[in-house]
Amino acid sequence: MKKLLNNVYVDTQGSRLSKERETIVVKDGDSKIAQIPAINIANIFCFGSVTISSPLMGYCAESGINLVLLTTYGKFLARVHGKSAGNVLLRREQYRWADDEQRSLAVARLIVAAKITNTRTILQRELRNHGDNSAVGIAVNSLNASCQRLASTKRVNTINTVRGIEGDAASVYFSVFNDLLRVNDFVFNSRIKRSPTDPVNAMLSFAYTLLTSECASALAGVGLDPYVGFLHQDRPGRVSLALDLLEEFRALFADRLVLTLINRKQVSVDDFITEAGGAVRFKDRAKKRFLNFYQERKQQELVHPFLQEKITLGLLPHCQAMLLARHLRGDLEFYPPFIAR
Repeated sequence: MKKLLNNVYVDTQGSRLSKERETIVVKDGDSKIAQIPAINIANIFCFGSVTISSPLMGYCAESGINLVLLTTYGKFLARVHGKSAGNVLLRREQYRWADDEQRSLAVARLIVAAKITNTRTILQRELRNHGDNSAVGIAVNSLNASCQRLASTKRVNTINTVRGIEGDAASVYFSVFNDLLRVNDFVFNSRIKRSPTDPVNAMLSFAYTLLTSECASALAGVGLDPYVGFLHQDRPGRVSLALDLLEEFRALFADRLVLTLINRKQVSVDDFITEAGGAVRFKDRAKKRFLNFYQERKQQELVHPFLQEKITLGLLPHCQAMLLARHLRGDLEFYPPFIAR
């Protein structure tokens, strides 16, 4: 299991990253912002206009440090990493599974079941904490029905059927997401993935982007190819397996973080700006605060339901990547997806 190391987020526009002995230096012009021992870094996230020296890129590749490049408002652009870990036999087995619809279906069904169960848990918590809400109650019943449909192996016998159930469940969940918000200034009408047009969608997309990159790093760390998935179709430049893994963590990690920050009034609508094209994004200072909250969220502890060990939330992608690799090798009969308790 990969040890959880620290992430570095660089969003000072015009800054430059370079290597100095065994440290990574961040400068803004001639002024040194930070100098960090490289041994303490697992990922470097660069937002917008950030320059990275060639020696540092080579050093990161050799040291297993992933460089993730994003736009200023968090849209994923690229990930630079060194040679893949693990052995070729595992990746060849992964490709065989991806080309076999029935074996892909078995993994995809479990991942989607975990996603729907975790979103249902979010809604059930709402009912426990804030009393009856007919719309939320109806949504919980609908998600229960989606889980029951997934359990029927005779009716769910293709990947597209699983995708259809997942899409319907996501639509139901987000149809009541606005009911979970306790601050009138924030309004959520529907999930808008690209170029979010409201602060809630902007926060969700930003959190999903960060978490996807961490899932990709975790998969590469155990020797799997993040670009070849089972639920998400292959597409040039898309980390399909990382998106598969992300589904298990969306509700527990990203959605709960966004809901907590809004309902505790730790973010406000004044923390966002609307660009000329209508896209909404964080202001720079608010983005830094969000990243701090995100890092704090990663340090929260829980008992892993399958491993029965206490871990931090930040280790979840690494644990699930390890379990998926063990399943593909034949060490585990079934892949145990993460289901929050």
